[in-house]
Amino acid sequence: MVELVRSVLDGDLIGVQRYGSAVHDGLRRFSDLDLLVVTRRTIGPARRRALVEGLLGISGPEPGARPRPVELTVVVAGEVRPWRYPPRVDLQYGEWLRPELSTGAEPPSGPDPDLAVLLTSVRERGVALAGPRATELLDPVPHEDLVRAVLDGLPGLLAELHTDTRNVVLTLARMLVTVRTGRIAPKTEAAELVLPRLSDNDGNVLAHARAVHAGEQEALPAELPGLDDFAARMAAAIRQAAIRADAG
Repeated sequence: MVELVRSVLDGDLIGVQRYGSAVHDGLRRFSDLDLLVVTRRTIGPARRRALVEGLLGISGPEPGARPRPVELTVVVAGEVRPWRYPPRVDLQYGEWLRPELSTGAEPPSGPDPDLAVLLTSVRERGVALAGPRATELLDPVPHEDLVRAVLDGLPGLLAELHTDTRNVVLTLARMLVTVRTGRIAPKTEAAELVLPRLSDNDGNVLAHARAVHAGEQEALPAELPGLDDFAARMAAAIRQAAIRADAG
């Protein structure tokens, strides 16, 4: 991946950071390999397409298979430092985009609230694969903007509850921990922190998702009993925690 990025971006590359499961609690069966690329300027249509074509050949198309799926995000240094909200993505690649990207569609770019969470995660535990350390590349994200990003991303996440169930359930737990603490916890750790506060029914949903993520059980059913109620209560808890954070 680093060789591909270097060959396409050449002198405009500032740094490549590995983050996510690979540096938090270890790659699991369904984990993507998460990379952040920081550039000096926007990469433009020709290099954007070259990067996508390379990614389509390197990244694995199926979760849990080999080669491992890659999620790659490109940001322009001047768009994220000095910090302002919402930050802008210059290019994003993920396997959920493969059907469109394979037909020549442009990869996503533009304002992306979720980037606030991503950059915080990179600053906390990112590992430099090229260029300087994350704390030298990126400004810290203020807690109020981190909370704002979680709230802005919540409706879109809930819309995927029945198509990306395992990930949504675990991300809801992580969102709650993030709003309460300002920290981006690994999904398994977030689940462990939230579980003791849940009812038996909601706890069963989250525990099941955690077990699937750890490779201890097969895929989470999209029609898991109590799933919708769990998601609604978690969303309410996130919004309530955000109100408390704002008041504090």
